[in-house]
Amino acid sequence: MAKVPPEEEHPVKAFGWAARDQSGHLSPFNFSRRETGDEDVRFKVLYCGICHSDLHSIKNDWDFSFYPLVPGHEIVGEVTEVGIKVNKVKIGDKVGVGCMVGACHSCESCKNDLENYCPKVIFTYNSIYHDGTFNYGGYSDIMVANERYIVHFPENMPLDAGAPLLCAGITVYSPLKYFGLAQPEKHIGVVGLGGLGHVAVKFAKAFGAKVTVISTSPSKKDEAMEHLGADSFLVSRDPDQIQAAMNTMDGIIDTVSAVHPILPLLGLLKSHGTLVMEGRWLPGVPLEE
Repeated sequence: MAKVPPEEEHPVKAFGWAARDQSGHLSPFNFSRRETGDEDVRFKVLYCGICHSDLHSIKNDWDFSFYPLVPGHEIVGEVTEVGIKVNKVKIGDKVGVGCMVGACHSCESCKNDLENYCPKVIFTYNSIYHDGTFNYGGYSDIMVANERYIVHFPENMPLDAGAPLLCAGITVYSPLKYFGLAQPEKHIGVVGLGGLGHVAVKFAKAFGAKVTVISTSPSKKDEAMEHLGADSFLVSRDPDQIQAAMNTMDGIIDTVSAVHPILPLLGLLKSHGTLVMEGRWLPGVPLEE
């Protein structure tokens, strides 16, 4: 386990909410951030989303949590200080930070702007920064990050509603774009209508695709179709509905993190269709019963 550096190495005082153990209970926590470096942006945190991985992390469900742990990686706020080499944003701008704040910047992945695949990627919290300081997340009053990982929010985007785009948003936007599913003629299935599923439906519809929500809960049909604009709704436990939809979908975004059958989903795909698994399950739990 990495050793948390002494407090005096973090000169800027901060306040947040931290888990001290696997109970997952959050309590007030006084800590410090590093000084604003030449390429750093410091901002006042105004909103921070709640991600399912935050809940797993504070309870050490994945067995790599360090305590005290301040979670939060859908962080948005207003810039209060910038380093002398910062060009992307200025004081007063609205900005955000997602799940990573650093990488090696020299490997093949980093050279291709794929820092998330860097073997030395540094996450926003529960990780050690380049200078040996411990990273704390966005359940706090201030944040500092290298400008490379800062997102500049447009003035007309509400920060509270926009914060989840930094995790849930990019998580579903990226595969839709990468696998060529962000097109009007495509038929996209979205499995699960939780946080990721909601955003997946909205993105796919914005791209002009036909969208079918796939869920075990018939009660979510009105929300999926009337409020989110899905074109159809499929109850995954109904074999007749599954059979009727066989070989009709170009791609499926599966956002469910619980154990669930995969073979029926594969049958819904057209030839050369794409199934993207996005739910992260606990270690030792099989993906399919």
